[in-house]
Amino acid sequence: MTDTTDNPNVDPATAAWHRPLHHTARGDLDAATAQTPGMRRFEALSARHGGTEKIWLGENHVGPHTNSADHHHGEAETGIYVVSGHPVFVFLEDGEERRIEASPGDYVFVPPYVPHREENPTGEDAVVVLARSTQEGIVVNLPSLWATAPLDDDEAGG
Repeated sequence: MTDTTDNPNVDPATAAWHRPLHHTARGDLDAATAQTPGMRRFEALSARHGGTEKIWLGENHVGPHTNSADHHHGEAETGIYVVSGHPVFVFLEDGEERRIEASPGDYVFVPPYVPHREENPTGEDAVVVLARSTQEGIVVNLPSLWATAPLDDDEAGG
């Protein structure tokens, strides 16, 4: 196959169709990404790995009988696919804790800025694939699900 990306005889639109794909092998997942106590995230595709411009993709592992700390993912929408285990996703709805008990093959959507935590009440690892709408794996660790957003200067009267 001919590489058209640097060919001056090919228009830029056509050249964009012929960029290389990127492959990250399972053993090449990178733990040097934002972390939350109680879980371990691994980056697979991002600006650093594969040159993505609009998404972040990785894995998350929660060990047996372990809960993560409460956190949110800033402006990122997060899609979750359960690979193995039975993770429980805990968040607030109408001031009450709500729990989604997931199984392999299930999908979970976490909207931007929503505080949540992952729990693994079972004796097996819970592994999920994470897809985020931002290039970076944004993680904001919180003291609790009931944490409040900081006021900006106008709201604070300043």
